[in-house]
Amino acid sequence: MTYQLVKTFFTCACFFIGLSLRAQDDLESRRVNLPNGWGLTPAGKSLVMGDLPLNMAVSSSKKYLAVTNNGQSIQTVMLIDVRQQKVIDSTVVPKSWYGLQFSADEKYLYVSGGNDNWILQYAIAGKKMVLKDSIVLGDKWPNDISPAGIVLDDARKLLYVVTKGNKALYIVDLVSKQVVQQVSLSAEAYTCQLSPDKSMLYITLWGGDKVVFFNTKARRVTDSVRVGDNPNEITQTKNGRYLFVANANDNSVSVIEVAKRKVIETLNAALFPESPSGSTSNGVALTADDKTLFVANADNNCLAVFDVSIPGSGRSMGFIPVGWYPTNVKVVGKKIFVTNGKGFSSLANPYGPNPTRPTQQVNIHAGDSAKPKDVQFIGSLFKGTLSIIDMPTEKDLGRYSMLVYDNTPYTKEKMLTAAGEKGNPIPSVVGDSSPIKYVFYIIKENRTYDQVLGDIPEGNGDTSLVLFGERITPNQHALAREFVLLDNFYVDGEVSSDGHNWSMGAYATDYLEKNWPSMYGRRGGKETALGAQEIANNKGGFIWDQCKRAGVSYRTYGEFAANGKGTIPSLSAEHVCAHYDAFNASIRDTTRFYQFKRDFDSLLAINAVPTVNTIRMSNDHTEGVRIGRPTPFAHVADNDLAVGLLVDYLSKSPIWKESVVFVLEDDAQNGPDHVDAHRSPAYLAGGFVKRGFIDHTMYSTSSVLRTIELIAGIPPMTQYDAAATPLWRCFQPTPVTTPFNSRPALVNLNDKNVTVNAWSKRSEKFDLSKEDAVPDMELTEVLWKSIKGDDSIVPAPIRSAFVKKARKEKEDDDD
Repeated sequence: MTYQLVKTFFTCACFFIGLSLRAQDDLESRRVNLPNGWGLTPAGKSLVMGDLPLNMAVSSSKKYLAVTNNGQSIQTVMLIDVRQQKVIDSTVVPKSWYGLQFSADEKYLYVSGGNDNWILQYAIAGKKMVLKDSIVLGDKWPNDISPAGIVLDDARKLLYVVTKGNKALYIVDLVSKQVVQQVSLSAEAYTCQLSPDKSMLYITLWGGDKVVFFNTKARRVTDSVRVGDNPNEITQTKNGRYLFVANANDNSVSVIEVAKRKVIETLNAALFPESPSGSTSNGVALTADDKTLFVANADNNCLAVFDVSIPGSGRSMGFIPVGWYPTNVKVVGKKIFVTNGKGFSSLANPYGPNPTRPTQQVNIHAGDSAKPKDVQFIGSLFKGTLSIIDMPTEKDLGRYSMLVYDNTPYTKEKMLTAAGEKGNPIPSVVGDSSPIKYVFYIIKENRTYDQVLGDIPEGNGDTSLVLFGERITPNQHALAREFVLLDNFYVDGEVSSDGHNWSMGAYATDYLEKNWPSMYGRRGGKETALGAQEIANNKGGFIWDQCKRAGVSYRTYGEFAANGKGTIPSLSAEHVCAHYDAFNASIRDTTRFYQFKRDFDSLLAINAVPTVNTIRMSNDHTEGVRIGRPTPFAHVADNDLAVGLLVDYLSKSPIWKESVVFVLEDDAQNGPDHVDAHRSPAYLAGGFVKRGFIDHTMYSTSSVLRTIELIAGIPPMTQYDAAATPLWRCFQPTPVTTPFNSRPALVNLNDKNVTVNAWSKRSEKFDLSKEDAVPDMELTEVLWKSIKGDDSIVPAPIRSAFVKKARKEKEDDDD
C-alpha cells in the first residue's frame, strides 16, 4: 500500500480502537484547523482545564493527579481523581508557575507561587485542597526570584526549589519552613529531580543548555552535562541509571548515562530528521517498565513515542495526536495524561475585548466549561485541556502517526520548495531569482481585521465591530482596494511579547510562550521578547540573522532596536537606522516616516538600499483617552497617514517596480473579531502586486516571512515559515508602475483628549513606556466606550470561516 493511500485511509481522529469507516469519516469532518495552518485531531478522552496548564504531578499511590494552570487570566490548581478521570477540586492561586509536588504520604501538595516568591502548602483532605501554609523564599515581585520546579525529600524533610528569576537553588527545611541554603546557578532553571537514593539532585538549566548535578550530601554542584538548546523537563529510569532531558529548541531528547556523566544518544522527536526549530519538545515521561518514552512536542501538537528499552539505541515508534501546545505528559498505569496548553481550538472573540458585554472571569471548577459570555481577551481565551489516552498498540500508533502527519503542513521538501506557479515573481524554489529586489516590511501594533476593515463590503467583515474604519484609516482602505484585500489573514502571536518574535522569526520559544502570560496578567516578570532576554531568542535568530548568513543586505527601523541600537548581535550599527525612533507614543508615526525618508534618500543616492528593510510604526496602539494626549482617532489616523506616505514615496521612487511593501500587525490582541481572535489586517503594495484583487486564501504571519525569504533567496528559519503558504497569488508577472497616492487624514491629528471622565482618569494610570505595559482589557474598554459610548450594543455572531477555507487551501496546495 502506498504512503498516500495509507495516509488517506487513516486520515481520521482515532480516539479509540475499532472505529468504523463511517465513524472515522465523521471524526475527520470535525478536524480543527488552527489559524496558523496546522490541524488538531486529539486522541483519547479529555477534561477541561484552566488557562495554560503547564505541569502535572502524580501522587505516590497514583490516586491523585494535580494540574497547575499558569496563564494570563485566573490561575488555578486542580485536583483530579485518576481512577474516575474527574476533576474533584479546583482552587484559585493568585500567582503560580509550574512547580508542583505531592508529599509521599499524599497529605500535602506543594505549589510554586510564581512571583510572590513563595511555595504554597495545601493539605489534601476529603478530596479537597486546603491552603495550610506558605514557605517564603524572599520578598515579592519586583524582587525577581520566580520559583519554578520543586521536589521533596520527605525522609530528610527538605524541599528543593529552583528558580528562573535569580537563577538559584533554594533548600528549605520543611519543619522550620526556613531556607537553609541558597546556591547560585549559571542560568535560568526549569525543573529538578532527585535520584532514587536522594544523593543527587538533577537540575535543568533552561538558559544554560545543560543539566547540573548537585550532591545533596556535600550540598554543592559537582558536575554538569551539556545537552541541547533550552532543556526543560527531565525524567529518569527507576534504577536511576539514565536521564531523559527534553530540549525545546532542538526538537530533541538527550539521554544521559548518569555514571559516565555523558550524553549517550540524542533522540530526534521531530516528524522529520534534521528539522529546524518548531517541534518544541518540552515534556517527557516513561512507562512503568522504562521501555517506552513519550515526548510532548508543543508546537507539533503531538507526542513522539520511542522504544528506549536498549540504552543508547532508542527507536522511534510513531506519534500520537493531542491538543494545541501540549506542555506536559505523565503515564499512570495504562493511561497517558497530557496537558494541552491552548486546548482544542482557536476561537472567535466577538464578545471581547468588548466592554459592552459583562466582564466575567470564570473559575472553572469540576463540571464547568467556558461559555460565550466569558472574557474573550486573546491571552486567556483558549482554555487548556487534559487528554487521557489509552496506551496504544503498535497498530494504533500507525494510525495515530498518519493523523499527526496529516495535521502537519510542514515537510522536509518545503525547506527548499514552496507552493507557487511558473513565472510568478515569488519563486517556488529557494535560491531562484525574483524580479523583486527590495522588501519593506512594516510592523504595526495590535488590531483585528474587524476593527479596521470590517466596513469593506467585499471582505468578510462585521461592521458592528468597526472602531477605526475608512474615515480614520483612508490609506489602509485604499491599499486594500487598489492592491489586494486579504480577509483571511491571521497573526501567529497572541500578544506583542510573542507577536514581534513571530513577526521576525516565525517562532516563539517555549521560554517566551510560558512567561509572557505572567507579565500580561500583572503578576510580575520581565519583558522577554524583542531581544530583551537571550534565552527567549530563537535558536537560529531572526530574519536579519538569516539574511546575514546568506549575504543578503538588511536594515531595521525601530524593530528590535532601542535608543538607536539593535537588541541582538546581528543588528549592529551598520544595520540600524540610529535616528529612527522605536516605540514611543509621544512621537508621531508621520515623524517616523520623515526619519525613514531621510535615511532612504541617503541610501538611494549611493545605490545602497538594502534588500530587506524592517520598519516599526506602532501608534495605532493609542494612549487611551489621557487628557492632553492625542485622541485614539488622531493616533490611528497618524499611523494610517504614515503608512500611506511611505507607500506613496516608494511608489514614486526609481526602485518602485522592483519593490514590495508588506504591512501587518504584530498581533491582534487589542479587539474583537467575529471570525477568530487572531484575524488581523494585512496589506501589500508594489510593482508586481496585483491591482484590485481580493484574496480569500488563508495566510499567517509566517506566510509573509516565507514570501520575503523566497524573494531574498534565503531558506525558512523554522518549521512554521517552511510550512506556511506564501502570498504568490497576490502577485503577477508583469509589473504595474502606477504610483500610489496617499490620502490626507480625515481627522485632525492635533486633536487632544479634553473630556474629564472615568475613562480619562483610568487612562492617566496607564503605563505607556512600552508596548502592552497597560492592561489590554482596560485599554480596550477605554477605547470602546470613548468611541462607541457607554450604551453601545454590539451583535455577536460566532463564525469560524477559516476552518473550511483552510481545508480548501490545503487541498489546492496538495493538488
